[in-house]
Amino acid sequence: MVALNLFVYETTGRALAMGLFMAVRLGSGFVAGLVVGALLARFSAKSIMLWANVGQGGVMLLLILAPESLVTGALMAVSVVIGACGTLFMVALRSSIPEMVGEDRRAWANSLSITGRSLAMVAGFASAGVVVSLVGYTAAFLLDMATFVICAVTVALLPIAGGGKGAGTDAGKPEKAGKAEQSGKGGKGGPRWRPVAFLALAAAPGLGLMVALRGVDAFGSASHNAALPIYSTSLDASNPAVFVSAFWCVWALGNIGAQQVIQRYTQRTGKTVGALGFGYGTVVMSAAFIAAFAGFPLAVTAVIALIAGAADGLTEVAYTSHLQTLPATLRGHAFGLSATFENLGFGVGMILVAAALDRFSPLAVVGWSHGAAIVVAVVFLLRVAALRRAEPPGPSGRAGGAGQAGLRKEEAVEGRPDRGDRDGAEVSRG
Repeated sequence: MVALNLFVYETTGRALAMGLFMAVRLGSGFVAGLVVGALLARFSAKSIMLWANVGQGGVMLLLILAPESLVTGALMAVSVVIGACGTLFMVALRSSIPEMVGEDRRAWANSLSITGRSLAMVAGFASAGVVVSLVGYTAAFLLDMATFVICAVTVALLPIAGGGKGAGTDAGKPEKAGKAEQSGKGGKGGPRWRPVAFLALAAAPGLGLMVALRGVDAFGSASHNAALPIYSTSLDASNPAVFVSAFWCVWALGNIGAQQVIQRYTQRTGKTVGALGFGYGTVVMSAAFIAAFAGFPLAVTAVIALIAGAADGLTEVAYTSHLQTLPATLRGHAFGLSATFENLGFGVGMILVAAALDRFSPLAVVGWSHGAAIVVAVVFLLRVAALRRAEPPGPSGRAGGAGQAGLRKEEAVEGRPDRGDRDGAEVSRG
């Protein structure tokens, strides 16, 4: 993204073109989030991940080979494909992790995946400037293309059934039954992604509010991403990149450290961090990002960035693990809608924040943006606490009737409420 944004600006000479490039990418991701649930019902997650990488690698090759007269069109194609395929890949990966590693190890796998992504982000941001400066944009794009090829080969080796329908069927159910459950018409007609997508949000108590909080959190993320360069310039106008790079490196270290703690916690106790971890993590993360712009000494700001990264890592694992407890027929739709909310929140946030930063300080803008996330997170925590108080006592910890949270133990996707790792995402069929 560093090389592409710089290349867009250098090619067009206009900052507006760079903003348009980002807007098209986010818009494509938004649309992909709406349709990915239907795609997972028809095709295997493995094939979607494979072709998502092939598509991204192919469009990078198109950009490299495009003549000068077609470079602008190739850049727009890149923004569309990268945005859409990036969302398709991420949703397919997250929704298929329980099938790859088993329900009991999904939190560990999520933590491992997030650790790898954080390390890759640090390596990518650190190397981008060097690669572009020393060997140019073509070499950078060839390197990008190579990463997509490597990822495609890795996907081909993943232990996922190649011919399955991804999120189209539940284990132990025939394919037609899964499709009938999605269509809502007892098997008549094809699956309709829209009703199933919103059913995924209504299926588990508090899940809709959880996804909404994720969208508001993305709105807050837009604020600190846009405000960091401005704040960094106010600290050192001659070399503003130093603070930004250092901040994100420390943030990534906190994220990676949190993943190590989470992995050891899940291996030792067999429990996941759960929905409460997501809520509390969002509060801590948002408060830390607000404090990062308060003008504290650099050493204190480094500690704040470390805390923000650790809390961000906690929320990512808790959120992903929570959605993965949904049945396969709903999981892909839930992750798709989540990606749509995240892209929407980030895109709207970038527009509003960019306008607000012209009139208000970075601290004020980040304060009200992440403050909104804190308010929604508190509402979510109260909702989770109310649901837990409403659960009747018993060895199975399950609800007794319609409208109450949970499945019978033998029907639950998580299947291990007796171990304490039930976090409220089981679906009530009442």
